[in-house]
Amino acid sequence: MAGEEINEDYPVEIHDYLSAFENSIGAVDEMLKTMMSVSRNELLQKLDPLEQAKVDLVSAYTLNSMFWVYLATQGVNPKEHPVKQELERIRVYMNRVKEITDKKKAGKLDRGAASRFVKNALWEPKPKNASKVANKGKSKS
Repeated sequence: MAGEEINEDYPVEIHDYLSAFENSIGAVDEMLKTMMSVSRNELLQKLDPLEQAKVDLVSAYTLNSMFWVYLATQGVNPKEHPVKQELERIRVYMNRVKEITDKKKAGKLDRGAASRFVKNALWEPKPKNASKVANKGKSKS
């Protein structure tokens, strides 16, 4: 932690966990500072509507998740709090956006190309008469 000194206010066994937690909080703080440095309107103007929806959903999910953690640290059971329903609602919308994104990524079928591919890939037996006609033409010359 601050200078990696071990404090006697908590058990020594959890020092590594607390240190990792402090590093995680620092990373979240840096991420938030980066996000807050750019105005929301400026950020959204650069994105298409689907990307805007993703940013809004991730922001809402992150804030609600942080509130979930806050409730847990205050001794409130977050599973019995309305934040649980809000997180579930956001998760449903995130899945919808994912479905839309997956549909956009899915390949489009070019029926003409597919039919030519299948037609040329299939084996077609030569008619019996075709080889005899070809040989007769050669022998007359």
